[in-house]
Amino acid sequence: MNLDEFETQYRTAIENNLNQLQTAVLLIAQLETIVTNVGQDLQNLTLTFEEYVDSQRNK
Repeated sequence: MNLDEFETQYRTAIENNLNQLQTAVLLIAQLETIVTNVGQDLQNLTLTFEEYVDSQRNK
């Protein structure tokens, strides 16, 4: 392998790794959004449940 081939392989490997890191960062951002939405949904579900329990007690 000569220097040009080495540089090309090195550059390609670095580019591939950077692309994978960028993909991972985007996926993490999506995951954070999903986790936040699930948390909010659970809070809403808890409030709904508490309201239901309170309404049943007051009957």
